[in-house]
Amino acid sequence: MFEKRALGATGLSVSPLVVGGNVFGWTADEATSFAILDAFAAAGITTIDTADVYSAFAGKAGGESETVIGAWMKARGNRDRIQVATKVGLLPIDGRTGLDPTVIAAGVEASLRRLQTDYIDLEYAHVDDETVPQEAVAEAFDRLVRAGKVRAIGASNFPQERLASALDIAAREGFVGYGAIQPNFNLMTADRFPAAYRQFCLDRGIGVLSYYALAGGFLTGKYRRPEDIRGGARAQWLGDYFNPRGDAVLAALDQVAAETGATMAQIAIAWILATPGITAPIASATSVAQVESLLPALTLKLSPDQKAALDAAATPA
Repeated sequence: MFEKRALGATGLSVSPLVVGGNVFGWTADEATSFAILDAFAAAGITTIDTADVYSAFAGKAGGESETVIGAWMKARGNRDRIQVATKVGLLPIDGRTGLDPTVIAAGVEASLRRLQTDYIDLEYAHVDDETVPQEAVAEAFDRLVRAGKVRAIGASNFPQERLASALDIAAREGFVGYGAIQPNFNLMTADRFPAAYRQFCLDRGIGVLSYYALAGGFLTGKYRRPEDIRGGARAQWLGDYFNPRGDAVLAALDQVAAETGATMAQIAIAWILATPGITAPIASATSVAQVESLLPALTLKLSPDQKAALDAAATPA
């Protein structure tokens, strides 16, 4: 079992690795999803990340992931031992997306039904919405927390200045503020969530659950040349990584793998865990074998030289 980590000042505790739920009901059917969730839970990984919009991006209606997770928690009778994070804002509600208070309220109610629960541990604004006053957004989320439907709220993909202003507004108005953020952060995207932003989160007591830990599979080392993905589903996601920075990152991972015997994926996750300001990374698995391959990352300790080499490779020239 792995020790839980405090999620900023939210009062929530999360596992050191968060289960990525985007595959449930999409590339993993219900039976496979249950097996994956069972394997994570058996290892003490009990925090699950999902969104109402999963898997509308794959041409489905949306809500599939939440539905699978809800069915699993009901079947296992373990809701009180699971921390569920979901998101609102990208799945159309009566034809509308964004953070209008009516969309937030209706979206959360729909998530509660699909998850078969009466509360959500962490509810994110999936994306920022500059068309709605931040005061209105803050009040809408505050109402849900005070009603007991949501325990804490988070912001996904927010620029630092927008998170800062949202926190200031919540404090001024007496609303519950964002207590967590979900940024895209890995060895290939470290500059999108720079040290200054990470320090801001530490200073303000904001927990950080980062997504895209393996850069869509690029950091596993499986895809090293453009022809490795040509014509495949990953082409649109990984095409930008075949450059000198990508080469440097893979070379650094190769070196640390040779020194430690760990896989490149395990090293990539261990690097995130060793980065100040990160509470836990989110990672998806499509099989029990993949779950088992991820877990050693949680006990892998990088030497200062290894961490420095990876940091250098992750820094754009």
